[in-house]
Amino acid sequence: MRADAVQARMRDLPVSAADALLTSGRAMILAPHADDESLGCGGLIAELCERGRPPVVLVVSDGTGSHPGSQIWPASRLLALRESETLQAAAALGLPASDVDFLRLRDTAVPLDGPVFEAVCTGIIAEMRRRGCDTLLAPWLHDPHCDHEAVQIMARRVANETGVRLLSYPVWGWLIEAGTKIACDRPIAGFRIDIGQHLARKRQAIRLHASQYSDLIDDDPGGFRLPEALLSVFEEPFETFLETT
Repeated sequence: MRADAVQARMRDLPVSAADALLTSGRAMILAPHADDESLGCGGLIAELCERGRPPVVLVVSDGTGSHPGSQIWPASRLLALRESETLQAAAALGLPASDVDFLRLRDTAVPLDGPVFEAVCTGIIAEMRRRGCDTLLAPWLHDPHCDHEAVQIMARRVANETGVRLLSYPVWGWLIEAGTKIACDRPIAGFRIDIGQHLARKRQAIRLHASQYSDLIDDDPGGFRLPEALLSVFEEPFETFLETT
């Protein structure tokens, strides 16, 4: 399918309350990088916290690949900054620090298979059981970023082994150029959640990831910066979740 057709189908998914996602247990959100949880699921996090059902957020990569040319912010300092920003963003959404964990795999090198992949999947399963999670959320397989793809593959392994429900949330997939072919491995099905009442808190959470969109890190001209086109996507009062199991 062409990207514009896929994106149109996602925008036309039915609007549901968060009840469409809730089950008897908790949700776990896998974020490839610090900020993906706020971009793709910020409104959902705020809604679940408001309902007294806070999700668990696992940030998979260490985020140190965003500004490799910075001398002021070497990898160790940047890692601490990214994690601090994430905890501040989570707090803005009502999520306590005790429900946020960091796996610290190397940014842009989250594995698709192999011993580290297997160990991470085993760890995710253990954490889901420990925290009573029976719904797993991960980035869409077709997000054009290697770490997003790898985290989705991890999520599928976990879901296959445990039987938990798996939902996917698009992030970078919204910016795929219209004529690009996407080899979707399953129909576009799922729902959108109305997050209008939480939109201000979501905006605040995204702003708190200042290293990713502002001039906070100013000594790496080639460093990463969230594009305005992507930020504008997440100004919409809806979040999209695709059925993946």
